[in-house]
Amino acid sequence: MAEPDFNIQEFLKNLTKRPGIYKMLNDKEQVIYIGKAKNLKNRVSSYFRVKTASVKQQAMVVKIISIEVTVTNTEAEALLLESQQIKRYKPRYNICLRDDKSYPYLFISSYHDFPQISLHRGAKKKRGKYFGPYPSAGAVKETLKLLQKIFPVRQCDDSYYNNRTRACLQYQIERCTAPCVGLISKEKYAEDLNNTVLFLDGKGNLLIDQLIDKMELAASHLEFEQAVIYRDQISRLRSVLEKHFIHGEKGDVDIIACEARAGVACVQVFFIRNGQSLGNKVFFPKINNDDSPSHILQAFIAQYYLERQAPYELIVSHEIAEADLLIEMLAKQAKHAVNIVLNVRGSRLKWLKMAAMNAENSLQSKLSDKQGMYARYLSLQEELGCAEIPKRLECFDISHTQGDQTVASCVVFDREGPVKSAYRRFNIEGITPGDDYAAMYQAVSRRFKRLKKGEHQAPDILLIDGGKGQVSQAEKALGECGVNNVMIVGVSKGPDRKAGMEKLILVDQQQPLDVTPSASALLLIQHIRDEAHRFAITGHRQRRAKAKKESILETIPGLGPKRRRLLLKQFGGLQGITSAGIDALSGIDGISKQLAQRIYDNFHHQDGH
Repeated sequence: MAEPDFNIQEFLKNLTKRPGIYKMLNDKEQVIYIGKAKNLKNRVSSYFRVKTASVKQQAMVVKIISIEVTVTNTEAEALLLESQQIKRYKPRYNICLRDDKSYPYLFISSYHDFPQISLHRGAKKKRGKYFGPYPSAGAVKETLKLLQKIFPVRQCDDSYYNNRTRACLQYQIERCTAPCVGLISKEKYAEDLNNTVLFLDGKGNLLIDQLIDKMELAASHLEFEQAVIYRDQISRLRSVLEKHFIHGEKGDVDIIACEARAGVACVQVFFIRNGQSLGNKVFFPKINNDDSPSHILQAFIAQYYLERQAPYELIVSHEIAEADLLIEMLAKQAKHAVNIVLNVRGSRLKWLKMAAMNAENSLQSKLSDKQGMYARYLSLQEELGCAEIPKRLECFDISHTQGDQTVASCVVFDREGPVKSAYRRFNIEGITPGDDYAAMYQAVSRRFKRLKKGEHQAPDILLIDGGKGQVSQAEKALGECGVNNVMIVGVSKGPDRKAGMEKLILVDQQQPLDVTPSASALLLIQHIRDEAHRFAITGHRQRRAKAKKESILETIPGLGPKRRRLLLKQFGGLQGITSAGIDALSGIDGISKQLAQRIYDNFHHQDGH
């Protein structure tokens, strides 16, 4: 094993034996590995023993030029800090969870006379009750649909609700009781709301018993229409309970199964809350070839529950070596006891097997996709005459409306497909409106100036959505940045602008490149070009919408820059201001009732209400 570039013996002499984490850095000062240890000196020393170091460790050690350590009080604290740092730096040799989205919840407000039930994502700042987390927004919407059919509690936004003068379509199809126009009493609405909460709390059987009592009471008083309503609710509830509730399961449980093969890992998580199945979600953490399912699960759980509250129980598919340490960390984070269970029976075993089967199927699909993606890269190498198979592609596109609010997108693909964490958008300023050449030059310049600062990797191929003009601007930008090892390829739409008829334009060639019509490289080019186009259009629409809303704010008399900034901060953006009521607006320092009314009227007049 080669000697590292720094004096490891001198470093180890002064290294503490206390618990903590260690960060290993390469010659570019990039963190390539983060680990935790009960005894820092013993753990770090093990990497530099030739006989005991693994192949992965030996490959890593030759790249280390420095090691940074942080001492903690306990090993559990070290595990927590390790997870936080891995999530931040995403080191090359660590198992890394690629999941940045916050999870959605069902939310029932407690600050309305007629509370609303809705999908909620983000910080839990509003007053009310939260149910979840759900694995996806689709799972929340499915639950909302079910609830509407059983208990017609309103789901509309406050801005819509506050401006109704007659009942909407939801009332006509019996999905809402129209509290907005006073067609239901507070008492009756509260009954529907309480029933909804009972259902979401997993007390479905208790709820059915209560509804049966009410049905019989209504029938005995000859209130047959009301009795029929209760009967229909009971029938729908029974149907839902059969599909979504797990027999014998009453608590909050996550079932986690892992499968790994050929350098790819799949983790499936099934969510159970209050005995109710909320659905499942699939993850593909970044791993190394020799990482076992046991190690992957430990790293996954530590990182996944870093910003989420763990349930009371985790059922796992593989034994975890440091389960006790993980339990200690999770309990500290969740502020309640957490247990990790391996051996289960009955319905729990059935669910664990289902999670494992889903993990295996998803892994198989991922491996097939990976092989297909590799074949496309091989085809791209052949079509473009590259010396080696490309590893990384970037594609730029420009979007605007008649020259206004121009946005450039940069999307990145590697051999596994889109690398969404590396996508970037550029708001283009200071050019003649509609000048796509200048926009392309500015975007590529800004991107590659950052590359020279070491902010991201260089692509092997830079794809430009456009013809010779855009390609020459990209070439000019790269030349000024001193980048000369990136191949530039223009992707021009064919004469009929049909998929598969694209023309490839190279810097040194007068005529477009003749591409084999059936080449799978074309599918890869279409994929990345379409993704760049989608990302650019989305960014442009967001910028245009924001400019429209901001221009509304600027036209409101009495609302200066300071108050505009305060409003945006307090409501988390323009969307929050738009949906806020007059009372909420006037609750902000410096916003009077009259000014709040003007703000409200401006937004809702613009929205057409």
